[in-house]
Amino acid sequence: MTTTVNEKKRPTPKDAPGGDPLVPDFQVAIIGAGPGGIAAGVKLSKAGIDNFAIIERSDDFGGSWHENQYPGIAVDIPGVAYQFGFARKHDWSRVFPFGPEVKKYHQDVARDFGLYEHAVFNTNVDKEVWADDAHYWNLHTTSGKVITARFVISAVGAFVRPRADSIPGTTKFKGKIQRPTSWDYSWDLAGKTVAVVGTGASAVQIIPAIAKDVGALTVFQRTPVWCAPIKPDGPMPKAAQGVLKIPGLVAGGESAALVVIDFLLRAAVSVPLTLVKPVLTAFDKVAISGYATFLKLFIRNAETAKKLTPNYGVIAKRPTMSNGYLQAFNRNNVSLVTEPIDTLTAKGIKTRDGVEHQFDMIVLATGYEVFSDPETYTVGSIVGREGFDLGEFYTKEGMQAYQSASVHGVPNRWMLVGPYSWTGSGWHAFVEMTADHAIRAITEAKRRNATLVEVHRAAADAYHRKILHSNRAVNFYLADLNAHVPTYYRNSQGDSTYIRPSGFFEASRGNRKFPYSDYNFAKVEPATQTRATAAAKFDQVSNK
Repeated sequence: MTTTVNEKKRPTPKDAPGGDPLVPDFQVAIIGAGPGGIAAGVKLSKAGIDNFAIIERSDDFGGSWHENQYPGIAVDIPGVAYQFGFARKHDWSRVFPFGPEVKKYHQDVARDFGLYEHAVFNTNVDKEVWADDAHYWNLHTTSGKVITARFVISAVGAFVRPRADSIPGTTKFKGKIQRPTSWDYSWDLAGKTVAVVGTGASAVQIIPAIAKDVGALTVFQRTPVWCAPIKPDGPMPKAAQGVLKIPGLVAGGESAALVVIDFLLRAAVSVPLTLVKPVLTAFDKVAISGYATFLKLFIRNAETAKKLTPNYGVIAKRPTMSNGYLQAFNRNNVSLVTEPIDTLTAKGIKTRDGVEHQFDMIVLATGYEVFSDPETYTVGSIVGREGFDLGEFYTKEGMQAYQSASVHGVPNRWMLVGPYSWTGSGWHAFVEMTADHAIRAITEAKRRNATLVEVHRAAADAYHRKILHSNRAVNFYLADLNAHVPTYYRNSQGDSTYIRPSGFFEASRGNRKFPYSDYNFAKVEPATQTRATAAAKFDQVSNK
């Protein structure tokens, strides 16, 4: 496995002049080079912390926007709301930019802020183990190398890794298998018979993008998706780009939107549950009935319209927008199958009714392992103080983290996307907030000359009790009212740990102004042996 790095300069330790075996390779290791990793890197630099590495399993910045390159990929919110507060872009080419432009934006930001100098690409961290005696993390990589860091910021994002194939027989199929994360554009779709398995956010974009090119397209649906048939997309007029250059305009618009989102979320979690239950129940009933009526009018085939009708609430799963998804089912070459899949065969897909559907190509858009599921944190992959295993803890005690970022027993480590974390805001505003939490704690540790920072158990427990109390309405909606529908908003333990049941501004204050007294700061005694500097270690990690 080759690891590369931009060679403008090497990060050098500011607080380790090359003499202490207790000094790790890096002061901070950021795992992941997507939006969260970029935000953390920029904010570390602004805080005057230059001895850090951004460890990325792929070969460039961008995260999901680098790994996913499937047909039709685009953001599902306007581009002006999908960007960093410290690097606003006024000249998006479209209202909802396509994937390549979004990827380029993130890579341009990383380049502009000098993050390529800190990047360790093509390096996958398999296991993180805390060293009790030295107060740093040993990051075990797939290649066998071990990278050490005093502090770790996990910026792996919401969708941690593609879900393993859950459908039997994928190795039997003799045709072409495509996945959103590894699309092969050299394979010619023209006139081919194609299947798409799944109707999630990726499939909603893939289906209309390829329907016009293939000979026949069959969509295999487990759960119908809520999809608005009009996405207000199109080229961004030059005049609009000019207006967006007005200082403070985009930031002001974003703040106004956050005020609205904050109000709605606060209202949802503060209203007594006795009032929330009948309101939400009635809301879902009316929404489902109304959408069913719409589909009967919009979809030409009555049976297809019926199959596309959800039997769950509009926000129980991730809702979508598309100018082509529902329209695709009015094409003569597109059909919908809802019979469960039994297995893939050499020629195609066999459903449980015994029918074998033959295809030239099968697209497996079957989703990802998500941060809010305990199974994502495998036992042994994150081992903290005195053998504390995060995977075992989440399995036994449920998903939880102080301010969604840190866990008692796992010192010097913060998650940018942790349990009960998403605030309904744009993604960048959210990860900037949690990055600020980590860097505030690290900066205070430097000020105190501390080598260990760990949230107190009492503070973590008190915060989790508050979250559970505030989450009652959300949990009723996702785990009771809509318990029949599979959704990553509700995890395998039946808990709705994806959404933070508070307003955006409360979350911002919690992450940016948490009491230092909620953390324990301690110091390991230095040793006297000498060792190579962190810069030399960076050379070793980067070039071997």
